[in-house]
Amino acid sequence: MMGRRKSDQGQLFYAFDLEAVVPDDHQVRRIAAVLDLSWLRNELAPHYSHTGRPSIDPELMIRMLVVGYVFAIRSERALCREVQLNLAYRWFCGLGIEDKIPDHSAFTRARNERFRAHDIFRQVFERVVASCIDAGLVGGTGFAVDASLIAADANKCGSTPGGEWSHDIDPATVERAVQDYLANLDDPAWGAATDVIPKFVAPADPAAQWTGALRSAAFFAYADNYLIDVKFGIIMDVEASRAIRQAEVGASQTMIERTEATFGIKPDWLAADTAYGSAPNLHFLVDEKDIAPHIPVIEKSQRDDGTFSREDFVYDATRDCYVCLNGKILPTNGRLRDDGMYAYYSRVADCRACPLKTKCCPNSPSRKITRHEHEAARDVARAIAKTAAYEQTRRDRKKVEMLFAHLKRILRLGRLRLRGPAGAQFEFTLAAVAQNLRRLAKLTVHPPDTAAPRVV
Repeated sequence: MMGRRKSDQGQLFYAFDLEAVVPDDHQVRRIAAVLDLSWLRNELAPHYSHTGRPSIDPELMIRMLVVGYVFAIRSERALCREVQLNLAYRWFCGLGIEDKIPDHSAFTRARNERFRAHDIFRQVFERVVASCIDAGLVGGTGFAVDASLIAADANKCGSTPGGEWSHDIDPATVERAVQDYLANLDDPAWGAATDVIPKFVAPADPAAQWTGALRSAAFFAYADNYLIDVKFGIIMDVEASRAIRQAEVGASQTMIERTEATFGIKPDWLAADTAYGSAPNLHFLVDEKDIAPHIPVIEKSQRDDGTFSREDFVYDATRDCYVCLNGKILPTNGRLRDDGMYAYYSRVADCRACPLKTKCCPNSPSRKITRHEHEAARDVARAIAKTAAYEQTRRDRKKVEMLFAHLKRILRLGRLRLRGPAGAQFEFTLAAVAQNLRRLAKLTVHPPDTAAPRVV
């Protein structure tokens, strides 16, 4: 029998249960079960007036932003539209079927005013990490650190040659992104990271770095820095910085110190790639933090002309000298150079009569060797690289790269929408919140094997 055609007349009364239409296995239910924002209103209460028109609920705005980053809705306009239409998103945000959705412009105002002044996104991130710790997903023994380039909202067409760009700008006359950059000129992750003048500067977003690090067409980018616990890949900290090695190394040190101060967790060892193998950074890990560096050392002493390299000489710590293959000593002149190096020289008379001179210093009367003031920390890293545990930590390090792949392909954060250091930090922090929430929700529903072996 053919069904009866429905009347065009609107129904007078509706009985609709939003709770009943959201499937039990939907991801919003799993995330809602592990996300606690009950503290948010009390935290922000001092920033709201006791009189006037009621404002938009800050918890609603945070929940909508979480939905946007968890489900890769990159535009706040699109986010408002999706929450308007999607019943599961409405349920997660605590909205009824007839409740009004905030205008997209409200997010811009809140982000740049109340939320930013109280660093609310950092607090949300840290509370999610605390939930991961409470759930037993953080081992606290081994960490890994890395950075990934994210394209900035800038292009070469509107750029200025670096030599023509000047910092002498009145902050009151420029946009917010430029004000952010000028306010961070002394920050090690931004203006103070290097004094090298970039090839191009984007006037709309001068903090973005012109880089060709991906060995393809150069572009303006920021560096997204992750510090993760390798047990289950939980992001312990996140930091935005310029897309250069010095800034990324500085960001890694900031994250290590902040994680220890916030959660009281300091790893026994840290895995990273060669970019983090500089002597000052290894000194920071070994001598200042007592963290074993599972990091390849940056080596510049190797020779490819057939002559002896520095590793062919033996360092005598008692006498502070090197001993060559012929048993002669190379004492130091005791002067520390600007690059942090000490120089060690052989005696001309010893080299003149040495049968190994053609293999040691064929084009000079004596041999010179340099040694960094933090060479002892470099030696620790070299020794670790020869252990069996180092092979495992090299594989653990790939968990950071997997998170960056997930960030770009699944969460679709391949290009920033916001400009300036604050805009980059906002996007990176919320993306890290989304990744931790997805991991926490998944492993809470399907508890992991707590007996899994760990590298110590």
